[in-house]
Amino acid sequence: MHRLRRLVAGLILLGAAQQGLRATEVVAGAYRGWSGAWTLDNGLVRAVVVPAVGRVMQFGFRDEEGVFWENPDLAGKPMPEQPWSTPGSFGGDKTWPAPQSAWDWPPPDIFDRQVLDGMPDGRGGFLLVSPASPKFGIRTERRISLDEGRPVMRIVTTYQKVQGDPVEVAVWVISQLKDPEKVFLPIPQRTRFPGGLAKTWEWPSPFLRFAFRRVSMERDPKVGHKIGNDASRMLWVGKSAVMMVECPRDPEATYPDGGCSAEVYTNGDPARYVELETLGPLKTLSLGDSISATNTYTMFRRRKPTPEAEATALLR
Repeated sequence: MHRLRRLVAGLILLGAAQQGLRATEVVAGAYRGWSGAWTLDNGLVRAVVVPAVGRVMQFGFRDEEGVFWENPDLAGKPMPEQPWSTPGSFGGDKTWPAPQSAWDWPPPDIFDRQVLDGMPDGRGGFLLVSPASPKFGIRTERRISLDEGRPVMRIVTTYQKVQGDPVEVAVWVISQLKDPEKVFLPIPQRTRFPGGLAKTWEWPSPFLRFAFRRVSMERDPKVGHKIGNDASRMLWVGKSAVMMVECPRDPEATYPDGGCSAEVYTNGDPARYVELETLGPLKTLSLGDSISATNTYTMFRRRKPTPEAEATALLR
């Protein structure tokens, strides 16, 4: 049995080598003025993690600029007391607890203004770990990894209840991306929202369009807008690259923001970015409990002449 397993493992490695695949490299270094950054590279895509600002700061094809938005005003700077005082904060990818009504504004303690511990996980991935939140009694853990031979990043975000009274919470992940040509939000076949969108926010006409059971959205340069629904994926379309964000939805669970599992925010000038946000199900966490959500980020080369054609090809 052991010989058979070794033979199968050897054949897998041989096949990977013949296809030009390689395991993810996790390398320490500096990034845009931050020391102690880490780069994950699988030969197709790369991700940059900066524990000093508690974020995955960049992701994209390894041979071109990434798709995450980065705030040039905060590049290389240490974590300030109030990072949100600069529009967009640092950028990148981070987590907040949902719903926002549980804390309003600003984001609480460790969730947006904390230097995190970071370390390779020994399995080709990287871990970001926070201290416990004084407000929620929750410690966050984020495991970042790249799929072998695929242009895919996965982030598993876990909230662990380590102190304090029970609290109802959901995992909320915010990915800040560069100004796109368009963002697309599918409308599920059995959506819970009449018209396909939650009524929580004002719909930003003329920057929003409905067609083919999906919503397309452009950034309004004058003011910020937000939409959301019960989808499990979103599509960001740029000039040369496309990224899909996916987070599975549990049809039996209760979700924040009136039932939203996917939300899109577009910011006005001068900070030209959009946010693709995923929300997990609500759960009451008692001491020792945990809740997790897995986000999958897939890169595609832009193939179609219009964003709509790209969305049709990728969101079937």
